Amino acid sequence: MSVEMHVEIVGVLLLGLGYLALLFGCGFAVERGWVPVRITRHPIVYTLALGVYASAWAIYGSVEMAAHAGFGYLAYYLGAAGAFLLAPVLLVPIQRITRTYQLTSLADLFAFRFRSRWAGTLVTLVSLLAVLPLLGIQVKTLSEAINIITDSQAGASVALVFCVVIAAFAVIFGARHSQSLGRHDTLLSAIAFESIVKLLAMLGLGAVAMWMVFDGPGDLQLWLEGPGAALQQQTPKLEPAQWRTLLLLFFAAAFMMPHLFHISFAESLSRHTLLQASWTLPLFLLLMALPVPLIWWAAQSTAPDVPLTAYAAYLMTEHWWVGALAFIGGLAAASGTMIMIALALSGMVLNHIVLVARPPEARSDLYGWLLWLRRGLVVAVIIGGWLFYQWIGRHHGLIGLGLAAFVGMAQCLPGMLALLYWPGANRKGMIVGLVAGVSVWLWGLWLPLMFSLPVPQLPFTPLTDSGAPVWYNVTLLSLAVNILLLIVISLFTRISEGEQSAAEACSVDAVIRSKRFPLEAATANDFSNHLAHALGDEAASREVNRALQALNLTPQERRPYALRRLRDRIQANLSGLMGPSVARDIVDRYLPYRHDDTPETDDIHFVESRLEAYRSRLTGLARELDGLRRHHRQTLAYLPVGLCVLGDDDELLMWNQALSQLSGISGDSVIGSRRDSLPAPWPSLLGSVLDATSGPLYKQAVSLHGKDYFLTLHKAILSGNDSRGGSVILIEDHTEMKWLEDELVHAARLASIGQLAAGVAHEIGNPITGISSLAQNLRYDTNDPTLLETADQIQQLTQRVTKIVNSLVGFAHGGRQTVPLPTSPVSLSAISEDALDLIHLARSGEDVNLTNAVPADLTVRGDAQRLTQVMVNLLSNARDACDQGGQVEISAGCHGQLAWWRISDDGPGIDPRVRDHLFEPFTTTKPAGEGTGLGLSLAYQIINEHQGKIDVASPPPGQPRGTAITLWLPLYQQDDQPPYA
Repeated sequence: MSVEMHVEIVGVLLLGLGYLALLFGCGFAVERGWVPVRITRHPIVYTLALGVYASAWAIYGSVEMAAHAGFGYLAYYLGAAGAFLLAPVLLVPIQRITRTYQLTSLADLFAFRFRSRWAGTLVTLVSLLAVLPLLGIQVKTLSEAINIITDSQAGASVALVFCVVIAAFAVIFGARHSQSLGRHDTLLSAIAFESIVKLLAMLGLGAVAMWMVFDGPGDLQLWLEGPGAALQQQTPKLEPAQWRTLLLLFFAAAFMMPHLFHISFAESLSRHTLLQASWTLPLFLLLMALPVPLIWWAAQSTAPDVPLTAYAAYLMTEHWWVGALAFIGGLAAASGTMIMIALALSGMVLNHIVLVARPPEARSDLYGWLLWLRRGLVVAVIIGGWLFYQWIGRHHGLIGLGLAAFVGMAQCLPGMLALLYWPGANRKGMIVGLVAGVSVWLWGLWLPLMFSLPVPQLPFTPLTDSGAPVWYNVTLLSLAVNILLLIVISLFTRISEGEQSAAEACSVDAVIRSKRFPLEAATANDFSNHLAHALGDEAASREVNRALQALNLTPQERRPYALRRLRDRIQANLSGLMGPSVARDIVDRYLPYRHDDTPETDDIHFVESRLEAYRSRLTGLARELDGLRRHHRQTLAYLPVGLCVLGDDDELLMWNQALSQLSGISGDSVIGSRRDSLPAPWPSLLGSVLDATSGPLYKQAVSLHGKDYFLTLHKAILSGNDSRGGSVILIEDHTEMKWLEDELVHAARLASIGQLAAGVAHEIGNPITGISSLAQNLRYDTNDPTLLETADQIQQLTQRVTKIVNSLVGFAHGGRQTVPLPTSPVSLSAISEDALDLIHLARSGEDVNLTNAVPADLTVRGDAQRLTQVMVNLLSNARDACDQGGQVEISAGCHGQLAWWRISDDGPGIDPRVRDHLFEPFTTTKPAGEGTGLGLSLAYQIINEHQGKIDVASPPPGQPRGTAITLWLPLYQQDDQPPYA
């Protein structure tokens, strides 16, 4: 090897390594936050990342395709553009499924839909065989470009160095941490950067062709009309049928190739971003396609049949940077494609071959084990692409390798369309059809790459065109056999229940009807213990906690609905980690449903949550029906009467806002729970109305959040052909109505008592008058001081009785005042002493200590006799409430313009049931025959007439027992005048 050649090789090596170093720098800049998130997460970055579709085929293969098929090269770009233009009906449904169930690859999607690990494994093997020629194209273009530029045969060795560096980049930025289910911003930004580089390279080469090879558009036009016209006539043309077949192949490849599927669905930001890419990606591909005919014509004008790399090398004699530009564009296209293929294919092989052959066991380093396996597979895929080129690819052209890859990947297209649009397709039809189609493809296109075989004689030759290229006949025959077997076998074999459920989930208009099965696990805490047998303690705890955080649930969650959601979330997370087949096996084995005698019914709440998620996507009649559903749902939710719905299995399906306010229990916290798990008293209350055989339950007394309520419950059984069963219960709050009824009864009772009191007062009045007259006569019949004192006391007591009788008469006449408002000054200390003297006349209660602590100078405005009557009543009650040796104290003081007058005792206190009715007539705590219940009622009336009020504390603040009754009265002022004076 000459020194000059050696220098050229080193120069190309340094140029390539320099570009890859720039790519590493871009990745680290994004990873460390030097590039703002608003840029890395901009939709244009996602579109440029999708530009990885433009692989080395777009840089080199398109020019070669133009030389062999003229403008047929456009099929490569138009097929992909067509796939993304159909994004609303094709790509968006796939994105919905993959994001909902965290499916990261085509194999995941097939395994999920057809409920078969063999389906995922088969798709993985097909993808692996189809991608190897595509990887070979990337290595081949790099190697041949290096050979031409350096005029040596060292291209394969230098390409191996580049492959090692590319593998390192894929591991560092795509598989450095445990597999993440989110978007890799660093990786996508780097791929977007490479798309910009290859676009600029192609546009630059087109400019070179236009203004350096030709002297501008005018010179190009002269050449096309002169020497170029004959060359254009010699260029082969594609038949229309072959053109359409190429469009179909590139259409399928645009979203089914492993790396493109991964970027399109696993890395997309949102549905809006994908829809935006439906027009921005075709625009990018158009810009990539425009320079191809210019480069092709320039190559024809300088050296006919010279490929792009040779054309660039030809110009390097005068402009070295032209070859460098072509080389950098090819390296950018090849490296981005190899990185994404390695990451996508490594996940497929890990989930559907390695883990299926060796399921994960309980281990402490599960995540590390999976991560190292994935890293090894990433490196193996890239090195496998280099080996494929070394052994096979170097002997074939770019078109042959590319068509072999695209025809192989198209074999999955019938299954993809079936899983989206045909719920009746089953795994048997899909697998048999795919195996048959792949067999034709292997025999017709793939095996001839490996062995020097003659053109294979395909079966059903009458159905093919003997004069057409082999790839065309293989494509038609393989897809025809594939589709025919898929349809026929699916029509004549039964679909399983699991497939039916998955088909509903994958349908474009899917509304999944999940069943309300109970789980063996009783709480969310039990999930970790069950999963630890398969994942190990650390991984099981981590996965359960991740699912709990995503659903905003607690480890103590017990609701069946919440546990079902948690189970589905864990399965989806595990699906993203190790594939849907392995995830489903683990969850079905360690988190099984309990199939007991409970009726199998649909999970209505889950269905409604799914409808809410898809509401913005509904159109036409479906949108109108959903609006009607939401209207009826809101009618029930905002109904001013409590409403709950229970399934036949006693699971709570609805709990409206009125019931939430009444019960103090949020609907979100109890929806999906069993009736017997509700807080008291609801299990027994709802159970009573469900068990009732006739009519509603009226005015059931319950205690809710510290208050007494009276509830009326109505029940309706849901039945009929279109009904999912269950019961609707209406709960009306009749507490206020019950109070009103009690008030009416009490008022009627008081009215009758008032009539009785009027008669009793009339009858008592005559004897009292006689007693008063006898007491007055006694004054004149004796001079004995003791008898005179007794006569005075009899006179005072008869006056008191007269006052009581007058109060009864006032009560009987509706409580109107029978005396004017008092305005005289009254000493509270003197009244207290008089009341104590009167109490001492009763011989009972002498063992109770009565104390007067009222200041002597405290004067209020009032009627002394009537206030004495109040104090006697209160002292009598306090004395009767005390035990032997008890203490009763009278105290008083001032507060502003009012005086407080308090009677305190150390008795047991007042029964809370009596406290609210203490001042109503005939309310008493004494045994029958020992109290009339009129004393406190009259006291309340007297204090009210004095413009005062009464407070009751039982027990008083800071004391364990006793009662304190405080009277508030206006202080006497010198300028007091009667209000009506």
